[in-house]
Formats: sequence, C-alpha cells, structure tokens
Amino acid sequence: MATCIISTNLTRSSNDLGKDITSTGLLGINLQLLIGPTIATPAPASITEAIKSIEVTNSDSGRSGFQIVFMLGRGGGDMMDYSLFNTSLIRPFTRVIIVVNIGTTRIVLLDGFITHYQFSPSDSPGASTFTVTGEDYSIIMDRIKLSMPHPAQPDVIIVGKILMQYGLIPVVIPPLQMVVPIPVKETPLQIGTDLEYIQQLAQKYNYVFYVEPTDDPGTNIAYWGPSVRAGGVQKALTVNMGAATNTTSISIQNNALEPKMVVGVIQDENAQNIPIPIFVPLPLPPYLASRPAHIFNQPYVKKTLFPSEGEHNVLSAYISALGEVDSSKDVVTVSGEVDTPRYGNILRARRLVSLRGVGTTHDGLYYVKSVTHKIERGTYKQSFTLVREGNGSIIAGVNP
Repeated sequence: MATCIISTNLTRSSNDLGKDITSTGLLGINLQLLIGPTIATPAPASITEAIKSIEVTNSDSGRSGFQIVFMLGRGGGDMMDYSLFNTSLIRPFTRVIIVVNIGTTRIVLLDGFITHYQFSPSDSPGASTFTVTGEDYSIIMDRIKLSMPHPAQPDVIIVGKILMQYGLIPVVIPPLQMVVPIPVKETPLQIGTDLEYIQQLAQKYNYVFYVEPTDDPGTNIAYWGPSVRAGGVQKALTVNMGAATNTTSISIQNNALEPKMVVGVIQDENAQNIPIPIFVPLPLPPYLASRPAHIFNQPYVKKTLFPSEGEHNVLSAYISALGEVDSSKDVVTVSGEVDTPRYGNILRARRLVSLRGVGTTHDGLYYVKSVTHKIERGTYKQSFTLVREGNGSIIAGVNP
C-alpha cells in the first residue's frame, strides 16, 4: 500500500506534477493549489503552509463546491493584522483550482471561485481560523439577469452560443426532435441569467447541464444533454475482502416508495381537442440492476395522474412525464467512505463504479451521484453516494 503524503511543497511548477516519491519509494498522493484573480497560478508558500484542511464536493446535480480552512498566526511583523489578509489572493471571486496527483496521474478536483469567507479569531495561539468557501466555474454564469431574445435559433444553437462566451468547451447534444422557431410566430426569450436559461432549456428536454474541469488546469467543459449512466467503470469499491478492502464504512438503503409511473391524457393543440393518452411506466435504460424496482415491484409502483390541461403538446407532455418517472429511479442508495491510499485512485461523480463484497443482492454497477473529498496533511478520505434502480448485478463478476 502506498503511503499517503499531502505534499508540503504545494508550489511546484506544472512540469513537476506527480513526481513526488514517498519515503517508501512508492509514488504517493500530493496536492497542488492554484489561485489568482483571473488566471490561477501556483499559490505561494505563505498560503499553502497555512492550509489546515480542504474539502471538495462534486455532485451530479447542482454546482460543485469547496471549502479551505487556513490556520492563522501573527508574528512580530503582523501587529496590525494577520498576514494572510494582506494578500490580494484570498478575496471574493478569486479563482481557485484544486489539483490532486496520484503517482503520475493528475486530476483536477475543482475549478471555481471564492464566494464566502468566515473568520474565527481565538485567544489561544495558533487557534484562529479563516475559512473560504466557493463554487465551481458555472457561478460566473449566474451573476447577470437578462431579458434577451434569440430570434430564429433552435435551443441547441442558443446553448452553444451562450457557453462560448465563457471560454468553456461546449459538449451540446441535439435533442431527437427540435423545432426552429419562425420569427413571425415565436421568438425565444431569455429572462434570467445565462445559467438559469440553460437549465430551463435542459429541463425542457429532460436533459442535464453541468460544468466540469478537465485534467488540464484552467480548462472546463460544459455538458448539455441527456443524463448518461454508461461508459467506463471506475476501480471497484471493496468491502469485507481482507487486504483488498478499501472502504472504511458503508451503508445501503432501499426505498420501496420511490418508484412511480405517470398516466393520463392531454389535449393536443393540433388534434382538435382529442384526448391523447400519456403512459410512462419505466425510466430510460440502460439499467444497472438486474431487478429494477419499477418492473419487479410493478403492482406497488406509485401512479401519478398527468394533468389534462395546460400548455403541453404531445412531445412536451411525454418529456415531462418521462422526467418525472426518470427522477424516481434511484431506489437503492449506497453511502460510505473510502480510504484513498488503499483505493489508489480518485472516485469521480457522474460516472459508473463497481461495488464488491456486500453479497449478490447489492454487488455490481452503480452510478456515482456525489463524492466529497476530505484532505488534511497526511490523510485523504472520500465520502460517496451511489445509486441504481434496484437489486441484483447485471455483470457476472466485479473486477478489482
């Protein structure tokens, strides 16, 4: 097992990333903090040496956030104020990039901005703390409320155009059906911030929107498209398997009241008031469980009546109903904590991971809903929340 080190040399250049070696001769874990008014650069020693702890939360819904706790002290030259307050780097809307290196692998945990701070002075020497919190890069998209038309532009073009203004790499997935508005009939009107409007357009198609850093510090992607629960699988979380165990705690819950289906009729605006049935019994595949609760608990699945009145046409009604059913699919929730040196990797939100050692009912693939990284000098824990649609594994075995 590699020894974990949170390097005291946090001001290394980018050319030195990942080159720290532990005293055991194995590649270790170290942290780099980049900070700056607009362009983040390696933080000076006066800042990094004052760090007590760092916590980063990445979630599949909402903005990711961070919290950094600094220890404060005053020397002979700090009679008027604490030296940390005299730097221009620790101020609201300073950009912060938090990078973790595991061996030669560089992972950016968060790229965001300071939005709040809390100062807690103490009479005891060295016990004063200064805590800064912040949110991911998307916070800058939520600062100016607008009333702006987007004439003759489909939603996917509007989203791409907005994202390009912020220097983001747009990953925009066109909907299956998309209408180009005719100016004499309809002009899309944005009322609210860019972030609010993009989220509104995402909801229209049962899409998700988030901003996520790449592993090239300072570069972010913006994803607007369907929620994806497929792709590569991260290293297994392991329970009760002797030396292979990498979790320190785990809890599994099954909420049988969560699943729902939607039934009802609508009055289609183009169907001469003929009622059109809407019936959505299942969330969208692929499924990660071999026994999805929506199917195996069918007689007891909650049924929601879709309203017959409103501004829906057939497509928007179906998307709205599908969104309601899809949001109820996370029946099984796994919470726990992983020891990062034992795990040997960073657990990423919005991706798949395998779980093993908890029995055939609960082993298998899960979607990582959130991860909270708790970092102090010498320790690194990751708390996680995993979800899926039911019990049973869809894979024959779980690889390490």
